[in-house]
Amino acid sequence: MRRRSLAALVLAFALTAAACGGSSVDGGDSVTADGSGSATTDGGGSDRDELVSPTETDRPFDLTGGATSSTDDVTVVDGDPRASLDDRIRNATERWETDWSRRTVDPDEFLVGIPAVDPRDRIPPIDTPRFEPIDAADWLEDREPGALVQFNDEVRFYPLSILTRHEIVNDRYGDVPVAVTFCPLCNTALTFDRRVDGEVLRFGVSGLLRKSDLVMWDDATTSLWQQITGEAVVGELAGTQLEIISTAIVSYGEARDAFPQALSLAQDTGFGINYGTNPYRSYSSSDQPFLFDEEPDPRFPALSRVVGVSIGDVDRAYPFDLISEERAVNDVVGETPIAVLWGGDTADALDSASIAAGDAIGTGIAFDRRVDGETLTFSAAGDDRFTDEETSSTWNLLGQAIDGSLQGEQLETVNHRNEFWFAWAGFFPEGEVYARE
Repeated sequence: MRRRSLAALVLAFALTAAACGGSSVDGGDSVTADGSGSATTDGGGSDRDELVSPTETDRPFDLTGGATSSTDDVTVVDGDPRASLDDRIRNATERWETDWSRRTVDPDEFLVGIPAVDPRDRIPPIDTPRFEPIDAADWLEDREPGALVQFNDEVRFYPLSILTRHEIVNDRYGDVPVAVTFCPLCNTALTFDRRVDGEVLRFGVSGLLRKSDLVMWDDATTSLWQQITGEAVVGELAGTQLEIISTAIVSYGEARDAFPQALSLAQDTGFGINYGTNPYRSYSSSDQPFLFDEEPDPRFPALSRVVGVSIGDVDRAYPFDLISEERAVNDVVGETPIAVLWGGDTADALDSASIAAGDAIGTGIAFDRRVDGETLTFSAAGDDRFTDEETSSTWNLLGQAIDGSLQGEQLETVNHRNEFWFAWAGFFPEGEVYARE
């Protein structure tokens, strides 16, 4: 039987109110916090005229890239596919045009995270993001966490103080549309190319969860997408895998110092939200994940963190408890030599009432350790510095060579996440767990 405790329902309602400030959705249309459909100005932050708005342009997207729809592993159900849905799911999705006959997962695995007649975008994505120079984001403290994206020669920082309230940013890098996503319940930050079959999708928050992870929906087909994998699991596009753009969770200070020309998502989002306060207070220090209907894998505490690396068909978890002792792990995943570096004073975004005051949990980042065809071997050198055995160059936590013969080189990040253990074990049950030799 599904566990739907009063505390869980109260949390769901509280998160909805905290996230959208009273905004609502009817039929999937996104509105702003004042209900007018036009942006409002938040208190503080940069002058609106100084902000950069990449999505506010008439330039066409390049539609030649992205994902191709797939029918791999798709089950097609005869008859009325909605008839077998749980009553809560059926009631919450009554207005949806989702093709429930096409699926790669059992819909019984879904839970309603936001109790509403139509929960879509009750947690509202940001569709017109505005950015400020990263060194101008003085409303952030150095240790505050954010999602760092390096793509198409651009670097952007998305503070988790904003992402915890919106979960999805529909953005663009040049002529490529992307969705920067964060699931607070799993602590997963991932970025996806929004192109499928030459069409640009707009992603939203469905209000459903599966294994506690955010389930997204798209505005073209109302298919449902699993955030932690980027796969469409129900609907017309079921079986389709979005292209993933590597994303790291790092502190604001680390990102600012390493990439002084980067942009940071501005708190002037138009929703009038007091960013920095934490709607998930005490979550990461709890024993039980929210709306997770399985028994968590007992090998590690459910809400301990891992660096989950996914390359090809190989998934491997690197528990923070282990890598925090080694600080530099050299490994091979599939055929890719990687280095997992750990360090920093990054704050926990999901525990204290103020995100900036969160306990230090550190940062774990996975890199391809090949430079100009040579595979490097890293070791910790103290103070968030690392050296490679082959050239004795010095590197920082964000994979930049700051001294030595390789000075100026930048390691390429590989697809990884800093998720909670229960989420990694739940979605990658056949995966491997790193262990010291």
